[in-house]
Amino acid sequence: METKLLYMDNSYLKEFDARVVSTRDEWVALDQTAFYPIGGGLPSDTGILRTPEGEWRVEEVRKDRETGLVYHRAPGHGLSKGDRVHGVIDWDRRYRVMRIHTGLHVLIAVLNQMAGVLVTGNQIYPERARVDVNLEKPDRSLVEEAFRRANEILARNLEVRIYYLPREEAMKIPGIVKLASRLPPQVETLRIVEIPGVDVQADGGPHVARTGEVGRLVFTKLENKGRNNRRIHFTVEP
Repeated sequence: METKLLYMDNSYLKEFDARVVSTRDEWVALDQTAFYPIGGGLPSDTGILRTPEGEWRVEEVRKDRETGLVYHRAPGHGLSKGDRVHGVIDWDRRYRVMRIHTGLHVLIAVLNQMAGVLVTGNQIYPERARVDVNLEKPDRSLVEEAFRRANEILARNLEVRIYYLPREEAMKIPGIVKLASRLPPQVETLRIVEIPGVDVQADGGPHVARTGEVGRLVFTKLENKGRNNRRIHFTVEP
């Protein structure tokens, strides 16, 4: 039995009900969850698991790749298999991650169009993010122009569409992969995140519904991280 990932279809789900299917010391696996597990350069959600008997802080969430179960670390939980729980996401934290994540998709789409760059690594935090790209030279003027264009796109308040396609069909879409050294997971169906006319990617993380929700991307630093590898730091405002 795999944990049903509720955030895949509704990134705005803040609360949910679930049943405990397994426990491992501080960790609790649920039959379904709206908590995003760490992965893809995104942090895991935090929040609360609650029952009539008490509530416990969720400090970290991870997915067991072998079983497909999502485990929530809730120290001192005292929960057992079969217990019913109510989960509550730390929404302000999650929503900021969603904004940065969608903004990152637009920024990478612009850089890819301008200079053909691909992503070699990324990490999103609630307050900031960084992305590594295979840019040959540390061209600050190019990066600044990419941010300007990305912010123009975001301000158009475009729809962010989420849908599913068979892997074989999805992999035929030009630009579907913007990672330099990794392909989407070997699954039959891929979740697609599309901003019409701007970007389309296979992606499993939470996003905002429209680009206008992102706000403004703010470029903060450009670093050299080895041959043909540049690290771009940014945040969002407000």
